[in-house]
Amino acid sequence: MKVLLVEDSPGLRDSLVRGLSRLGLVVEQAHDGPSGLWAATELQPDVIALDVMLPGFDGLELLRRLRARQLRTPVLMLSALTEVEDKLQGFEAGADDYLPKPFDLRELAARLRVLAARHAVEPGAAPIEVGDLRIDRTRSEVRRKGELLPMRRRERLLLELLSSQRGCVVKRTTIEAKLYADATELQSNSVEAAVSQLRRWIDEPGQPSRIVTQRGEGYKLER
Repeated sequence: MKVLLVEDSPGLRDSLVRGLSRLGLVVEQAHDGPSGLWAATELQPDVIALDVMLPGFDGLELLRRLRARQLRTPVLMLSALTEVEDKLQGFEAGADDYLPKPFDLRELAARLRVLAARHAVEPGAAPIEVGDLRIDRTRSEVRRKGELLPMRRRERLLLELLSSQRGCVVKRTTIEAKLYADATELQSNSVEAAVSQLRRWIDEPGQPSRIVTQRGEGYKLER
């Protein structure tokens, strides 16, 4: 999962980049309004952590410009301003969540994962094709050689996630956030079970699996 962090304080920004990276997130960064606007538009992050007080133009203005361009990337506002009116301004500008400073790094990471996982695929999104698989996200269906695969929602979401980052390792924590964002309890082998079931749908009998396990890291879809 790719996070764009827009924060003007070098010390805090560097600390958050290191901390979020240790928790398995890929972090891009920007230091002011103009660079944040460019990064949000060009780097296509899954979620944005956006400070309110920024040079150039502030986070609220940045968010308004993003929404004016119809960019629906989920945004978590970060601010030392904690009054209700401050939060309302953030939501009115188009924020999806608001986290007052100071905050716990683990809470920040958890909120970012949930926002990214719950962000719906926009209508009209192009199908993803991987070999003989066709993943239609708007219809919520997967076909293989034209035949519909009646897989469960969780297996389809896993395939969408792996195929969107084909050839790259997807962290276990990212998979958990995508598949189990609403789960009250998560079994230690939940991800392995989902991967195993997906392999049954997409792998050829007697052939190496399309899904490669990177021990201690996660999984990647190769073909």
